[in-house]
Amino acid sequence: MAADGSQQPGTQAGRATARVVHGEALTRYDFGPAHPMSPGRVRLAMSLAEALGVLEHLQVVEPEPAVDELLSLVHDADYIEAVRRQETAPAYGIGTTDNPLVEGMHERASQVCTATVQAARSVWSGEVRAAANISGGLHHAMPSCTSGFCVYNDPAVGIRWLQRNGARRIAYIDLDAHHGDGVQEVFWDDPDVLTVSLHESPMHLFPGTGFATEVGGASARGSAVNVALPPGTGDAGWLRAFDAVVPAVVRAFGPDIVVSQHGCDTHRTDPLTDLELTVDGMLASYRMVHALAEELTEGRWVAVGGGGYSPLQGVARAWTHLLGVLSGHPVPTATEIPTSWREPFDDLAPATMGDGSDASFTPFAQGMDPESAVDQAIQATRRAVFPELGLDPDPY
Repeated sequence: MAADGSQQPGTQAGRATARVVHGEALTRYDFGPAHPMSPGRVRLAMSLAEALGVLEHLQVVEPEPAVDELLSLVHDADYIEAVRRQETAPAYGIGTTDNPLVEGMHERASQVCTATVQAARSVWSGEVRAAANISGGLHHAMPSCTSGFCVYNDPAVGIRWLQRNGARRIAYIDLDAHHGDGVQEVFWDDPDVLTVSLHESPMHLFPGTGFATEVGGASARGSAVNVALPPGTGDAGWLRAFDAVVPAVVRAFGPDIVVSQHGCDTHRTDPLTDLELTVDGMLASYRMVHALAEELTEGRWVAVGGGGYSPLQGVARAWTHLLGVLSGHPVPTATEIPTSWREPFDDLAPATMGDGSDASFTPFAQGMDPESAVDQAIQATRRAVFPELGLDPDPY
């Protein structure tokens, strides 16, 4: 409440000021039982968040019916039609190992996009300060083809919707183990959208892009920021890299709103990647994104999910933590997970909401270790993009 008695943008007296868009329609994005992209990930996260009382601090709203017209904000008409036809089409990436042909592909992916726009609209209109769609984060989809388990690119669609509805400058922060290539591609030549991606080095992991030298198109130099970290990077390195790059570039950019992608395939148990983060470290990064939104955009923050293929150890806990931070009621990592939630999984489920890491790190500004592969990656990014934003790449 402001001093004059009026409500601040995005606040609602006596009600939660953050929301999550969720419903059964958002659990159907599925490529089959043998595919890593399982809708069970979203169900597990939401059920754990409910069991721990996190959802009591959020508005949980049903997804609105899919609006196919939103897809054209990013995707080519011929591609959308090819997905609708539900036929194998190699030219569009339909029917590949990563993106197999499945019943209802168009409808399910369109529903995810609509939900992300719904979350973005609720924040931009001032209904709430922050909102999430954890079924979203399909950041690899390109304007004219599927890629990396992604059919339609809901973060890009959400960002375009925000632009069409008055947002001047939008900062997109991608914390998936894989480079956020689709979102970067869509906004490569747009100086009003900053895309920041921390990820495992493209020398080792799909999609093979996201090098430090990728800094945006000729008319938007400095609008793409990539931190490509070595395999084996854990909490200390990941958080050191975030702290050394992300706050500075986002502050220099000056966004009206923050959109973030929270793929949790960075977790040390994930079978598809080579990073070593704990849920404790991931929680720390969520707090850092939230702090930037509070500092720079009056709290306007839209969060989406993403990758993550260790459902019990990684995804369920990580996204529960994300929703806790979003709600303003973070879950302590020492919190015990209710027996009722764990029982169906026998000994496979974790006992607490943390992995036992203190998630501490030494700031890069205290000195660079030239022998450290993490520090080499940090400095490569700072040297490539900081001057484009009027920043000094020298940490000292």
